[in-house]
Amino acid sequence: MTEKTITIDGREHELSSLSEHARAQVTNLRVTDAEIERLKAHLAIFQTARTAYAKALKEELEKSDAH
Repeated sequence: MTEKTITIDGREHELSSLSEHARAQVTNLRVTDAEIERLKAHLAIFQTARTAYAKALKEELEKSDAH
């Protein structure tokens, strides 16, 4: 069975060879990376919504300028 590894700064490390503290930091990095990806997805949603709101505002302003 192949042991799980992690690559840090170009060096591969077996997870089982890391100290408990180092393994905890790997877990923290994974959780943090997952949260960053979740936030990026939310940001994309908000940016899309903002674009739609700005477009709607522009259309409303154009309507009022026409009157």
